[in-house]
Amino acid sequence: MGNRDALLLGAKACLREKGYDRTSVRDIATAAGVSMAAIGYHYGSREALLNQALFEILDEWGDAMGRALVPDADGSTKRHFAQMWDNLIADFAAHPDLWLASVELFMQAQRQPELRTALAEGTAQGRRGMAAILTGVPESEVTGETVRSLGSVQLALMSGVMIQHFSDPAAAPTATEVLQGLRSLAELAH
Repeated sequence: MGNRDALLLGAKACLREKGYDRTSVRDIATAAGVSMAAIGYHYGSREALLNQALFEILDEWGDAMGRALVPDADGSTKRHFAQMWDNLIADFAAHPDLWLASVELFMQAQRQPELRTALAEGTAQGRRGMAAILTGVPESEVTGETVRSLGSVQLALMSGVMIQHFSDPAAAPTATEVLQGLRSLAELAH
């Protein structure tokens, strides 16, 4: 493995362990087993490296969620959708620094136009990925309408539930409560 790949792996480990703001250049270099100067050489800055690492972690997480939402023999994904919410909420508790890093990324993007562009692209991919996971079709086959409706709403729900778990974990909704809330909303929408 070259220094570039080692730095990316080190940055991912640091994001999971310390979060975005608490990860220093020294932390990443130590985790990667390379010099601090290698970060500038390969990525330009600590922020550019952490941003790429975070985007990759979130992409890997999305792939894992997609594999978890496999239809049952009858074609139903209801049980897996409920399990996805259980897993998601458990992941918020198990890796709070990672999820806080994703929130920090949004704040950083407000001051960095190039990051805002990358974040907008990442969010668009997230919508498409969520729509693909939920419909069980390849991302390339998801319609724009499905991305804008189903993908956007699922991403908004995930973000909102995540924020509630960070602000007040004891009062945040469980997966069962999220699903009941969705059923209630569906009744209102008819």
